[in-house]
Amino acid sequence: MKNLILTTIVMAILISCNGPVKKKIEYPVTKKGDVTDNYFGTKVPDPYRWLEDDKSPETAAWVKEQNLVTFGYLANIPYREEIKSQLEKMWNYEKYTPPFIEGGYTYYSKNNGLQNQFVVYRQKDNGEPELFLDPNTFSADGTTSLGEMEFSKDGSKVAYSVSEGGSDWRKVIVMDAFKKEIVGDTLIDIKFSGLSWQGNDGFYYSSYDKPKGSQLSAKTDHHKLYFHKLGTKQAEDKVVFGSDIVRRYVGGAVTEDNRYLVVTASVSTTGNELYIKDLTKPGSKFIPVVENFDNDNYIIDNEGSKLFIVTNLHAPNRKIVTVDAEKPGVENWTDFIPETENVLEPATGSGYFFANYMIDAISKVRQFDKKGALVREISLPGVGTASGFGAKKDNKEVYFSFTNYITPSTIYKLDPQTGNSDVYKKPVVSFNGDEYESVQVFYNSKDGTKIPMIITFRKGTVLNGKNPTILYGYGGFSISSTPGFSIPTALWLQMGGIYAVPNIRGGGEYGVKWHLAGTKLNKQNVFDDFIAAGEYLIAMKYTSSEFLAIRGGSNGGLLVGAVMTQRPDLMKVALPAVGVMDMLRYHTFTAGAGWAYDYGTAEDSKEMFEYIYKYSPVQNVKEGVKYPATLVTTGDHDDRVVPAHSFKFAAQLQDKQAGNNPVLIRIETKAGHGAGTPVSKSIEQYADIFGFTLYNMGIKNLKN
Repeated sequence: MKNLILTTIVMAILISCNGPVKKKIEYPVTKKGDVTDNYFGTKVPDPYRWLEDDKSPETAAWVKEQNLVTFGYLANIPYREEIKSQLEKMWNYEKYTPPFIEGGYTYYSKNNGLQNQFVVYRQKDNGEPELFLDPNTFSADGTTSLGEMEFSKDGSKVAYSVSEGGSDWRKVIVMDAFKKEIVGDTLIDIKFSGLSWQGNDGFYYSSYDKPKGSQLSAKTDHHKLYFHKLGTKQAEDKVVFGSDIVRRYVGGAVTEDNRYLVVTASVSTTGNELYIKDLTKPGSKFIPVVENFDNDNYIIDNEGSKLFIVTNLHAPNRKIVTVDAEKPGVENWTDFIPETENVLEPATGSGYFFANYMIDAISKVRQFDKKGALVREISLPGVGTASGFGAKKDNKEVYFSFTNYITPSTIYKLDPQTGNSDVYKKPVVSFNGDEYESVQVFYNSKDGTKIPMIITFRKGTVLNGKNPTILYGYGGFSISSTPGFSIPTALWLQMGGIYAVPNIRGGGEYGVKWHLAGTKLNKQNVFDDFIAAGEYLIAMKYTSSEFLAIRGGSNGGLLVGAVMTQRPDLMKVALPAVGVMDMLRYHTFTAGAGWAYDYGTAEDSKEMFEYIYKYSPVQNVKEGVKYPATLVTTGDHDDRVVPAHSFKFAAQLQDKQAGNNPVLIRIETKAGHGAGTPVSKSIEQYADIFGFTLYNMGIKNLKN
């Protein structure tokens, strides 16, 4: 097939066409139950409660019927296959991860282009690479993926986790790394877990007791840390932390020198307790470092008994402090790298500290020595996102990656002694970033707060209000939206589209205050920020309501659901993915109760219930409103944000939608929340999303 040269074609079609001919879609009949809940005297009907039962034959039948309608609609989009073909072409390039050294080998992961999963290779010195582990062999369809992979202290053994069908529940397999042979039994039913070896004879992992009922949706809230000794059965694994104390999230890691076991424990996604245990002293007990959930704290390194702790205690933008492990209480902390006006994301490598600062969502990296003295500022290749810089203390080189919206992720090798860096791996992509530009603007939200946004488009784009535009957002859990390259975004730009990402409140771009300004009784700020971003794009004629699509996933799916129900006139297309849509009940599923720090719950108080009830997408779909063309996407194995959220939202929209804008739900089978999604499925999903978006913006066909 010839290359797609779409920009001028898209513009010509936008000017000439009146949009696709639409008729009312015949949706599957979704029965209504008579379930009603009472919150502080307010009765709230929940007619689609039955869709929460993921083990029900009725739910399975509903999923099948919905997919028949959805894929039938998508199949009639004339250029769907053309977009898919172009995605395959652009996706087909070699991709690498930064290397690391274990047991005398240099390991790295590589994808030849269209492989469903990255393959792990290794080599000695300058020898030939050899295949070490190929996750593409885990399942015939590529839906089983590699998760954590951690080596023993001498590199002779490796433990790795696998996810089947995208589930957060994992299996852990142990292998003799030198012989590449599996040893011992496979561990099962492990969730939200790192893996950390104590020496070479065993490792720590975390999990919940297997829930009663559905493993995909039942509540899980008592996390425990276990130790698995090689050569023993999993049933013999001892609980190291959490047997007599209930915490939703528990993690354990051994310091590089094998001296301390560090445990973090929390009841929500923000704030944690911190404990240490001296492994060199038989029978030693855990010593509390932080005994509350008021702040985020973790140990990044140690030098003997000197601990280096990253914290936002009295430092909303984070700092690094030191303390002696014998008396690690907060009252004894001393500043090592003090807080600045910018948010800190640190790493350690080759005996140095690399302070990655975020300035208006853009990276700036400084290198410090063991005494906390500034060594240098690391020279970056441009304006964008730098990540990595982690390495063992005796490694002579440190690797980092750099990317932005128009620059594919490139790996650099840094000499920490001189500060010089060289390109290690630069991908060759069928996309010329020189033809595009990203501009950062600042706009005012509803309450006057200034919000940054990066807008990316082809150079020379005419701002006439007719450019297909995707406005993407997240706004929660202190997660920052930083510039990064992706093939789907690159294709969208190549097709003449504009891609805009605002750094709305709820994220971590400006520290704790920015995060808290988008939580609980401040959550509406997040939606207002996103709405104002759309209004800015329209006012400045980047686009118009007829050519604006909004997109977000998970908490970003909630964002899209709330904004499209509050301002259905703002956009032409809504693309909520794996969204948290029923805010009255999210905390009753899997680990959802841990999100209450950001959301609050409908059971907290009458005030909190009324606030959440006012924006919860499922409860705010109104009869007779013309909602935008909507493609809801989810996975049937999503056990983080259960698909019932999307099921109920789609059912409400289909029942109450006025006009002929389609409301479809695309339910991927053998897929979860997103991690580990096979490349083949990703390509199909984006072809459907872009095809649906452009078709409903009025583009009738794309010609070569």
